[in-house]
Parts: sequence; structure tokens; C-alpha cells
Amino acid sequence: MKLSQNVFLLDKVQGEGPILEDEQKIVDKIYNAVMRQALAPSTKLNEATICKSFGVGRMKARRALLLLASQGIVELRSNRGAFVASPTPSEADEIFEARMHIEPSLTQQVAEKIDEKGLALLSDHIVREQNARLAENRQDIIRLSGEFHVLMASVSGNGFLTRTLRELVTRTSLIVAMFGAGRASCCREDEHENILEAIKNKNTNLAADLTRAHLENIRLDLDFTRSHDIKPDLVSILQNE
Repeated sequence: MKLSQNVFLLDKVQGEGPILEDEQKIVDKIYNAVMRQALAPSTKLNEATICKSFGVGRMKARRALLLLASQGIVELRSNRGAFVASPTPSEADEIFEARMHIEPSLTQQVAEKIDEKGLALLSDHIVREQNARLAENRQDIIRLSGEFHVLMASVSGNGFLTRTLRELVTRTSLIVAMFGAGRASCCREDEHENILEAIKNKNTNLAADLTRAHLENIRLDLDFTRSHDIKPDLVSILQNE
């Protein structure tokens, strides 16, 4: 089951009733494409293309885009349509500031209260990250690196924080897609493992410190002078994601 199905399923879209299965599928595919940086910031999400790719009508495509927009993944521009969000350097600073306030404290709480099931979930995720690195699968490395942070919130048992972290991590993926270079394509190799080791040892202060340093490293690896020119085949991405 995909992460978004585990920790992010809104019951309503703009008061128009429960989100339907095919609408959730659109949300999942676009979310995962953003997480692995297959969809660049400012990519136009053409309604007709979405309808063709998923075999749905325009209303379902619009509802899915509204849900994505409510989480900051998509921007709805008047008279122009829907686009993958394109954060500015100022917005990037705000995103990292928010994560700095939330994640060290969250990791500290997880280290205090995590149970065996939670440890097993985090350990399994680390193994998946390691396997992706061994296979040199860049797309999986990027996706799993981001999902580690959302999973950390999920094992805390706080649904609101989980939804908040999911939005922040997705926005961070957009920021990295725009401004990342080299190591900034994903989290540094051993930092998640070190955080997990501190959690296993119930070393709450170290877990918080490592998380803070980890976020600082991601931020420092960004290059706000970098430009990009990615023109993905939207149909291929949505059908094969």
C-alpha cells in the first residue's frame, strides 16, 4: 500500500462528498511523481490529459486537483489551469523553518514513546533505502528519503502531525527539484540510520540534535541560483507511476 493511502486520505473535498477511489488514484500518482521529482515545478497538469490517462471525467480530475491544491502540491492559476507548485526561495526558507520547529521535537517524542512495531516499521524503511542505494535507483532513493520523515510522524500516532509533515515533505521535494544539486537530490546516506540508532537507544536529545543537523544539511545543499528545464511526458508519467 502506498504511503499516501496509509497517512493521507481526506474524507471531503470542498464539501462535495467523500473522495472516490479513482480520484484518490490521481492524487496518489501525482503525489508520488512529485516525491520522486519526475514532475518538475511549474509543470502544467492538463485536465484533458488527466482524464485520458485515468479514464475519468473532468469533474473527478478537478476534484483530485483541488485536493492536491489544498495540500500545496498543486497551484490553481486563474484562467490558466493547474500547475505543479513552484516555491520561491523565500517560501523555501519558511518550509525549512517550519520543519526545524516540528521535526526535532517530534523525533524526540518518538524516541521516548516508540514501541516495537514502530521500530520495525522504521527499520524496514531504512533497509528499503539501503537497497535502493545499492541498486542505484535514484527515483526510489528520492521517494524513500522523503517518506522516512512522514513515517516518523506516522509512528508517533499523531494524525495531524502526519498530514502536516506530508505536506512539508512534499513541498521540500519541490524545493529540491528546483534548487537541489548533487547530494541535495535526496537525504545524505547515513543520517537516517544515525537518527534511528539514537531512537533505538532512547537517546532523545541526540535524536533531536541529529534531526536538526540533518535538516540543516538539506537546506545548505540547495543552490538558489540553479535553473531547470524539465519537460516531462505527462501521460507516460501518470500511466506508469
